[in-house]
Amino acid sequence: MIVRLKKEKPHWGARKIRELPIRRLAGDVRIPAKSTVHAVLDRHGLVKRGRKRRRNRAQGTQLSDAVAPNQLWCTDFKGEFKLGDRRYCYPLTVTDQASRFILMCEALESTKEATAFTAFQRLFEERGLPAAIRSDNGLPFANPNGLYNLSKLSVWWLRLGIGIERIKPGNPQQNGRHERMHLTLKKETTRPPGQNSLQQQARFDAFVHEFNTERPHEALAMKCPAELYQASNRTYTGLPEVDYPFHDRDILVTACGRICMHRKKINISTVMAGQRLGIKEVDDGIWLVTFMHYDLGYIDLEQKTLQTIDNPFGSRLLPMSPGRTCISLVAGVGFGEDRTICRSV
Repeated sequence: MIVRLKKEKPHWGARKIRELPIRRLAGDVRIPAKSTVHAVLDRHGLVKRGRKRRRNRAQGTQLSDAVAPNQLWCTDFKGEFKLGDRRYCYPLTVTDQASRFILMCEALESTKEATAFTAFQRLFEERGLPAAIRSDNGLPFANPNGLYNLSKLSVWWLRLGIGIERIKPGNPQQNGRHERMHLTLKKETTRPPGQNSLQQQARFDAFVHEFNTERPHEALAMKCPAELYQASNRTYTGLPEVDYPFHDRDILVTACGRICMHRKKINISTVMAGQRLGIKEVDDGIWLVTFMHYDLGYIDLEQKTLQTIDNPFGSRLLPMSPGRTCISLVAGVGFGEDRTICRSV
């Protein structure tokens, strides 16, 4: 009915469209909020937008073929196993797709996000930043309860300008090179396992050194990964600041995943805690919510909820996309720090 009414009244906004079923149905049906009406119109292509997005929620993303080092890193947790002291070990591994170089193999005590943050920060400081990272859809790389399946870790990667690729659930072959390395890792370092995490880490380190510098690889014309890999020229310097000069204002997401507008609290997602979002009124009482150049959905102050739209992270989660211009303003040109500003074109 919403779509049909919009086609009858193409110049009417969501607020006016919503009034028509209210009058016609005379209270027999509960009418959606303005933000929901606007989201329905958006999904059916009846809202003018700067770009078209794909619908693809929790289905994996478009996968790329890396031809040079640091174009794509692959990461995963090797299946947990018990050490000699009866504690579990969760190896976190990262490889470079093009060169097969093992960038990291850490014997962690859990798959918690905080430990992954620390490990990746140390890796970024040592090797620089990749163009993209490929992972599965499990924690901590993705979060089934997070907004658009994002996790705090993947949000952090996006803020660093790292594109995100996710394999389809139940298709580990889409990360085949990395999984093949896991088979060798398991065979040579965990049978039998180390007595404790320090001993196990020493085994991992020895394996990584041999794999990278001594072991010839058939797919590399019998060269070693270290002969092809070189560190990224994108150095890690912390998070750049994000500005929204083409929105009405920016707003900070609280630790509990909310934003506060006109003394009202609107739930966004805890994975966005601490992030600054842009908000812009696009219709009477309807606000578009944006993270970097990703449009997250619409809110209205009456409902106090975020109405999601087509998944903006459905194909590949890129730091830049067609239909958006992101301008990096480098330190030394009047701002005193790196900034990224995003606008529609």
